[in-house]
Amino acid sequence: MISSDILNAVFEYIDGNRAKSLGRLKEYLRHPSISAENIGVDEVSDLLVEMLTEIGLETSLMPTAGHPMVVARWQKAAGKPTLLLYGHYDVQPADPIEKWLSPPFEPTIRDGRIYARGVGDNKGQHFAQILAIESHLKVHGTLPCNVILLLEGEEEIGSPHIADFVRANKDFLKADLAVTADGPRHASGAPVIKFGSRGVLSFELRCRHACRDLHSGNYGGVVPNPIWTLVHLLGTMKNADGEITIDGFHEGIEPPSPEELAAIERLPLDVETYKHSLGLVRLDAPAERPFYERLCSRPTLTINGFHGGYSGPGSKTVLPSDAFVKCDIRLVEAQDPGDLLRKVAAHVKQHAPDVELIAMESMSPSKTPLASPFTGPLRRAFVAAQGEEPLLIPAGFGSLPSYVFTKILGIPAFETPYANHDEANHAPNENLTLDCFYSGIRTGSALLHELGSLHLANDRLAV
Repeated sequence: MISSDILNAVFEYIDGNRAKSLGRLKEYLRHPSISAENIGVDEVSDLLVEMLTEIGLETSLMPTAGHPMVVARWQKAAGKPTLLLYGHYDVQPADPIEKWLSPPFEPTIRDGRIYARGVGDNKGQHFAQILAIESHLKVHGTLPCNVILLLEGEEEIGSPHIADFVRANKDFLKADLAVTADGPRHASGAPVIKFGSRGVLSFELRCRHACRDLHSGNYGGVVPNPIWTLVHLLGTMKNADGEITIDGFHEGIEPPSPEELAAIERLPLDVETYKHSLGLVRLDAPAERPFYERLCSRPTLTINGFHGGYSGPGSKTVLPSDAFVKCDIRLVEAQDPGDLLRKVAAHVKQHAPDVELIAMESMSPSKTPLASPFTGPLRRAFVAAQGEEPLLIPAGFGSLPSYVFTKILGIPAFETPYANHDEANHAPNENLTLDCFYSGIRTGSALLHELGSLHLANDRLAV
């Protein structure tokens, strides 16, 4: 059987089992697995072990200091690459429930989309990978390449234990590349391959002055206001021109290569439509900075929330005693969260020594060169499955724990999103179009096939 016939037979099987695949996805989505609230995570990890064992993978439930990892393996393709597929089986809380048009854990089909918490992020996407593996095994009784499937139960709370887990299991997880199906396609609808992701560092700034709230007339002008203290501190961290002014913040940043800049230039963009869709009249400063350069290769400092004082109806002439602000920094290659936290701490100590800095979750950035030898097989897989060339994005805009693959395992890592760009992940009415789900299964199966066309000789890749 020639190569194209092998893959076409798998495509025919996938297309012929669409209704069955959708039914199985709906059953999977009915099981909540909310890591932030410790709801259903153990039950879903057990369900995955049963499911993956049944389709023919050697499956283990591996403990961490938090929720367990599910690891499934198939390694019978001698001389072929080993693909590590990453996903996460935990989901976000469903709040606010009242904004869902249908129950979040009762999957509902409307207008060609399936609505449920976790369908896009990430159950529907890694389930498509699982079905791709199963389809090859059903049709041919074998896989074209070796596969390790790693499913995490803590991604939605910042992946606090994955780095230690990967370090402790480097030999068990040894692979040639890692691929994550997570996040949305491009807003134009085009498929994408992302070659990295930004890191994240979250922290709180807390300030207390007086021991209790005070009358703004009797005490104002004498007692310092913690909200003003935080406002002035934040003003020293980022100015009105959009420049982050923390000393040493930009040190060590790896600038985009000419190939990456060229790839960014090729990305479709309609700024006016983008602004209109979000109700914006302008973009953030600095206005002259290129759109995708901001998202791929520039760090950010974001105020996530500001809390303090009175916020009820009418007025209350109060001088609050305490206030706090939540922030995050998105990091780019090769910034380090620990290094940046120390620089933020030094900045706070210099400008507002009575403000307390509380570190929260962090995640390092990751990056893989566009010239990776695996870029070609990934591109061919998209063309074979979806009929169009994918856009190449040097770094994804959000944060995923891909750094554990690039920095700990030392292998290239890619993101191949299957979801529609308006999936509403983390929001009410999260959804996945049925077309995206089915094309995800096809793309996953084509990726296995394309990697199977490669050969390893003395652990070196040969096409």
